[in-house]
Amino acid sequence: MDNGESSYRRYLAGDDNGLVEIIRDYKDGLIFFLKGYTKNILAAEEICEDVFVKLAVIKPAFLGNSSFKTFLYAIARNAAIDFKKKRVPLSVEEIGEVENGERSLEDEYIREERKIAVHRALDKLKPQYGRVLWLTYFEELSNKETAAVMGKSVHSIETLIYRARNALKKELEKEGFVYENV
Repeated sequence: MDNGESSYRRYLAGDDNGLVEIIRDYKDGLIFFLKGYTKNILAAEEICEDVFVKLAVIKPAFLGNSSFKTFLYAIARNAAIDFKKKRVPLSVEEIGEVENGERSLEDEYIREERKIAVHRALDKLKPQYGRVLWLTYFEELSNKETAAVMGKSVHSIETLIYRARNALKKELEKEGFVYENV
């Protein structure tokens, strides 16, 4: 896989399977990334759908200045920021649905006890710490790509990663988590 670029180019040329491949390859990671912005799995799923609809309908130009993944995550970040500006409080019924949705999604994606502990600890961190760790370690973006997604300089990302890792270690220690190299 070349990070989605060829799939997107095929889609732009008329091959709908290109978009299907992009959704298949990036949906899960985008949802967890967006959850860092929204703290709500259902909202993250909704924003993720909006990102793919934007790719399908508006077809933003991918200039190749970054990897396709960086391009996609930057679109998602902007969509999350827009979503937060328009956010409406949830009703009691919707809160129950959110909790059920989070449990089922976590059960699906996080199968081992260690991953659950790390995921919970990430949620307790400052939002930008969780995002930088997610992009760097789970999505395997370079510091330069993470900087592009988060709209920061590479130096700021390096500093954020350092601080976020230390905060994660402290959070995991509070939980009694034994780690080798966090």
